[in-house]
Amino acid sequence: MSNAVNESDASRRGYLPGSWYAAVGPAVTVLLPASAKARVAAVWEQVDDGAGFDQTLDALLSSGLRDLSDFVLVGDTEGATRILVRGQGRVSCDTSGGSAEVIADPGSIWSERTLTGVTGITVEVEPDSTGDELSVASGLVRVSRVTWGGGAVVGGAAASSAVVPVEVESERTPAPESVLAAVPEPIAEPEPVVEADPEPEPMLAPDDETGEHPEVPVAAPYVAPEPPIEPEPEPAAGPETVALPVEEGADHDGHTTIGTVGGVVAEPPGIPGQPPAPSVTSRPVAKLVFSSGETIEVDRAILIGRAPEARRFASTDQPQLVTVPSPNHEISSTHLEIRPGSGVDHGMSVATDLGSTNGTMLMQPGLPPEELQPGIAVSLIPGAIIDLGDGVTIQVTNP
Repeated sequence: MSNAVNESDASRRGYLPGSWYAAVGPAVTVLLPASAKARVAAVWEQVDDGAGFDQTLDALLSSGLRDLSDFVLVGDTEGATRILVRGQGRVSCDTSGGSAEVIADPGSIWSERTLTGVTGITVEVEPDSTGDELSVASGLVRVSRVTWGGGAVVGGAAASSAVVPVEVESERTPAPESVLAAVPEPIAEPEPVVEADPEPEPMLAPDDETGEHPEVPVAAPYVAPEPPIEPEPEPAAGPETVALPVEEGADHDGHTTIGTVGGVVAEPPGIPGQPPAPSVTSRPVAKLVFSSGETIEVDRAILIGRAPEARRFASTDQPQLVTVPSPNHEISSTHLEIRPGSGVDHGMSVATDLGSTNGTMLMQPGLPPEELQPGIAVSLIPGAIIDLGDGVTIQVTNP
């Protein structure tokens, strides 16, 4: 047996509940703060698979240290106990030669020590925590303190692999329910219709004198009556306009052609070959939250810009015009269109850059940032952020 915490003790962890995450595995124990929730899933996957100290450390650092100000990592390496502390956290150890303590040095990236003859370990990340101490053998739990080895008190609870349920966000964000609901179910192929052999045309008895069969009279083809002509609907009222706060003196920049890409009129967004979305839907498919605090529901085409115009739309389309401030003229006059989707995008909203001068950036959950291509409609996932420039952003949420 090595001088490190023996195997039977290493399988037991006593802990006090708290806000930190503790990933307890067969080889290492990792503690992460609630602010590092996005990393927990990847780290727990490594720990649960039996990863060693160095492999787990690589998983912790895979996304960089800039957004990871605090963590504690404890594991066995070649018969010794290795401890690494960054930021908040305090590790106290009982060894065969006395006690030792590891805390982060404010002047360094982290503090690291390797100890031999360790008989007990206490990791404290939220001082002065109270409550009933629980026990876990392996799993993912929310903690304020963890103890193990050397007869550590575990509140009389038997160690087990049972885990307090913890919700963890994976870095690969699953598609929202609204996106899954928008995918149409496959349409069953119709069974082929087998046509019966045509019946032979009836023949009249031959004429007694000539002996020839007379021709059978053929009925005239049926012609369906033409449907009645309905009167044309009266033209709808002009487009609705919503003006967000705009600095005085903002006018057309002279570079934007309304609804055109390279001088060619842009096609309305949607999937080629699919029917266009209705001009006004019965209920909104999304809600837009502007950085100014204004909220707009997407139940029709919405044109957004410094001074949006609707020249390419018919009077019956009734697009909604939303004016946003752009003191530095980074936002084009008619910059972006957001409307209900059609075809496979039915039930969702889609965004199309209308040939803006400075472009449009789109950041969606679980996807890398992308710059919209002029005239190309892109489906929007709830939680998406659209950056128009000049500090104007739009968040897409469920209606």
